[in-house]
Amino acid sequence: MSLVEQARPIERRTLHDELVERMRGLVVEGALKPGEKIPERELCERFGVSRTPLREALKVLASDGLVQLTPNRGATVARLTVEDLEDVFPVMGALEALAGELACRNITDKKIAEIKGVHRKMVVCYEARNLPEYFQLNQKIHELILEAAGNRTLSTHYSSLAQRVRRARFMANMSDERWKQAVGEHEDIIAALESRNGEALAAILKSHLQNKFNSVRKWLIAQENGARNG
Repeated sequence: MSLVEQARPIERRTLHDELVERMRGLVVEGALKPGEKIPERELCERFGVSRTPLREALKVLASDGLVQLTPNRGATVARLTVEDLEDVFPVMGALEALAGELACRNITDKKIAEIKGVHRKMVVCYEARNLPEYFQLNQKIHELILEAAGNRTLSTHYSSLAQRVRRARFMANMSDERWKQAVGEHEDIIAALESRNGEALAAILKSHLQNKFNSVRKWLIAQENGARNG
């Protein structure tokens, strides 16, 4: 989806939350590139808002580590570095593992059925090689597991870091080999949920995130080497 398509006018009743989500989507999904100065005037016109709510939304994205705010110079999209990933992914791995353990204690049959339904749709997207929708459904599964964990403190910490992980994943895409492996890991996630084996699910989720990190790290190092040699 292009920048123009994503930047349609916003209904005033949900202005702040909607604006934050739209802006986050532009950064996470790469419509706004790392290091790019955010075109505030253009976005205000596209969204049909003034500078004040846009800048409030940018403050939220800055707190998520997606945007850098510089006095008198405006906002730029934060660059993603290997060091950033090395900071974020181990913490996310611990949070994912804890979410898995708690989810297996609390999850209902209805929630498991819901997760399995999303998983089936995700597999269809995998088979169709529809990567953007696959990513969205993949993220939904992890969010549903977090929801099943039923811990608000965990959710708060997870949500902030998750945006940076999503951004790294969108930027790097995936090789066919890694994509196939990731789908297999999700099959294991479903099996552990159905058996309510919290220890197994924690280990699977942690390993799943580590494999994701390895894939993104490899891609990012290649990009950095290319930039230096270009």
